[in-house]
Amino acid sequence: MSATIFGPRIMLIGGGAIGRAPEVLGKLGVSRPLIVSDPFMVSSGLIAALTAPLEAAGIAHGVFSETVPDPTTTVVEAGVAAFKEGGYDGLIGFGGGSPMDTAKAMNILAAHGGRMRDYKVPNGVDTAAVPLVCIPTTAGTGSEVTRGTVITDVETDEKMLVMCLGGQAEAAIVDYELTMRKPFRLTADTGIDSFTHALEAFVSQKRNPYSDSMATAAMQRIGAHLRTACFEPANREAREQMMLGATQAGMAFSNASVALVHGMSRPIGAHFHVPHGLSNAMLLPTVTRWSLDAALDRYAEAGRLIGAAGRGDSDEVAAGKLLDWLFQINQDLEVPSPPAYGIDEARWFGLMETMARQCVASGSHANNPKIPDEATIVELYKQVWGANR
Repeated sequence: MSATIFGPRIMLIGGGAIGRAPEVLGKLGVSRPLIVSDPFMVSSGLIAALTAPLEAAGIAHGVFSETVPDPTTTVVEAGVAAFKEGGYDGLIGFGGGSPMDTAKAMNILAAHGGRMRDYKVPNGVDTAAVPLVCIPTTAGTGSEVTRGTVITDVETDEKMLVMCLGGQAEAAIVDYELTMRKPFRLTADTGIDSFTHALEAFVSQKRNPYSDSMATAAMQRIGAHLRTACFEPANREAREQMMLGATQAGMAFSNASVALVHGMSRPIGAHFHVPHGLSNAMLLPTVTRWSLDAALDRYAEAGRLIGAAGRGDSDEVAAGKLLDWLFQINQDLEVPSPPAYGIDEARWFGLMETMARQCVASGSHANNPKIPDEATIVELYKQVWGANR
């Protein structure tokens, strides 16, 4: 059985790679890009890591910095308007997952018109308006190498998954030095996000040998370096390994799909504005515990890859040690439960059925080793509410 593998045409990986952005644009025939970023990147001056080499190369560019942490249809439409008005011939997504996802959505909408909801799973398109370069500044989402973008429909409060070739960046520049100043909370949340990508790809019903190779490499790197990157933020080796692991995890899930954790996570982000990586972290131990017996060998191998279990451990023991590790990493990295985060109990319980329907509508739940119905998803949301163990 063959597998179709998607990824960027060009990938630059390593410290200082951002300095070669003009070279990448030249290969893609882009002479006037619009940079899609966020207000902090501009106000903090961090965007200069990109704009300085562009200016030195004489490349005219614009900046659209109105992106928000959970990209919305409103922001995407404003971005498309800015893109068309400026006469740009390329896009650069610069920042975390939100700017990159916004740039992808803009590229699809600019090419095909309509509304973003027209392109949510299972719909999609194979083409986009212009070449897109993605440059991550966090070690987490993997969006630089995936076909996916997640956009919240402001009219329905649905966090829509768009997964198609039209969302694929032409090039990715992966420079771990861009993550060296990231704070603890962001490092932790994006790190667990990338581990979730790798683990879900590894147990996904759509997995294949290529996605397995990326997922296993990512889990080994993240398992070995996540705590160090969080507690020793200046550790260059840990930062580099986490950045590479995040990209490998992105390649894994882009070619195998995510599963139930992501299906349940998106509605939490849409309704309660919890950062994506953090909502994944809230869910991962509980959802893994429910799924464990349906892919015991796979979860056991994950436990061995991250060093939680030994090669001599049985599958049952190794899978149990993975579960222990997931609960412990949440405790070590101070991942709050939903009530500790400040979510209102009445709203959480009142929206559980809606969130379960939205989870099922996304299709991600069907990639899980064990496929839940809506009632089971509601029960899992109940467990997550008070779950620290």
